[in-house]
Amino acid sequence: RLQPEFSLIRAVIEARFKKGLTHKNLARKMGTKQSAISRIESGRANPSLNFLTKLAQAMNTRLEINFLSR
Repeated sequence: RLQPEFSLIRAVIEARFKKGLTHKNLARKMGTKQSAISRIESGRANPSLNFLTKLAQAMNTRLEINFLSR
């Protein structure tokens, strides 16, 4: 049931590592606080679509959302 959340968290962490960014660096590029990045990566936040779009832009990557039907 939590698979989509874990997939999002893993994708954010992997993208940040590939770009060589710290929480602080990424937060600065997004115009947010380091704690916001930390909360997302730890699963303690429910980010908005707007926030995820900014996150993708800050890492110069694209945001792709797939809806799966069951």
